[in-house]
Amino acid sequence: MIRIILVAVFLITFLIFSVPILIAEWALKKINPYAADISSLRIVQWAFKVVIFLAGTKVTVIGEEHVPKDQAVLYIPNHLSYFDIVITYSRCPGLTGYIAKDKMRRYPLLSNWMERLYCLFLDRADMREGLKMVLTGIDQIKRGISVCIFPEGTRNPNPENGMLPFKEGSLKMAEKTGCPIIPIAITNTHNIFESHLPFIRKCQVIIEYGEPIYIKELDKEQRKFSGAYTQSKIEEMLEKHKSMIQNGNSL
Repeated sequence: MIRIILVAVFLITFLIFSVPILIAEWALKKINPYAADISSLRIVQWAFKVVIFLAGTKVTVIGEEHVPKDQAVLYIPNHLSYFDIVITYSRCPGLTGYIAKDKMRRYPLLSNWMERLYCLFLDRADMREGLKMVLTGIDQIKRGISVCIFPEGTRNPNPENGMLPFKEGSLKMAEKTGCPIIPIAITNTHNIFESHLPFIRKCQVIIEYGEPIYIKELDKEQRKFSGAYTQSKIEEMLEKHKSMIQNGNSL
């Protein structure tokens, strides 16, 4: 119980005391937009690293060298937990906006930070708004801001049964911009929180970054089913993680 209390208290305290920081960041953006963006990125990454520490989570990272440092990318992870966002965002080398459910706009301060960090909100019931969101994401990537989308559409409650099907159109931003796709395989984050609500348990997770995928370099059949191709690469990494767990090498 102590871990969930520590995390909750920290997050609430951070959000409350971040009000003057948000104001300062807004003012700085008027003078130096890039400096303000990087400052906001590092502040939230620091906060997420504190959350990871308080949760007692140990992270094994594989293949991080595959992430380009000099261009925007489309991150494509599997999705098990709220902690997927905390852990992956804390490691982003540059500006990155996450695709979030539209209902996240309801939460003051949290939504302010999300908008400040170029997150995009998706209303699945409104196709026109969905298209608008994709076009905004394309524009952000062209401006050097990476995007992260969870193509399964929601957290997978039964990861032992395999990944959920990818949502159609998840890779449109990469198709239209030519940016590299970075597949990310995440293992065991559901055992931090979701598997035993409302408690946070100490555990170790694996995050693996696959080699960049360039849609234009795929053959005709692979381009036609680029989502399935990307999903297969994530599944390969997840299978490797199972062997690591069984051999006791990481968890």
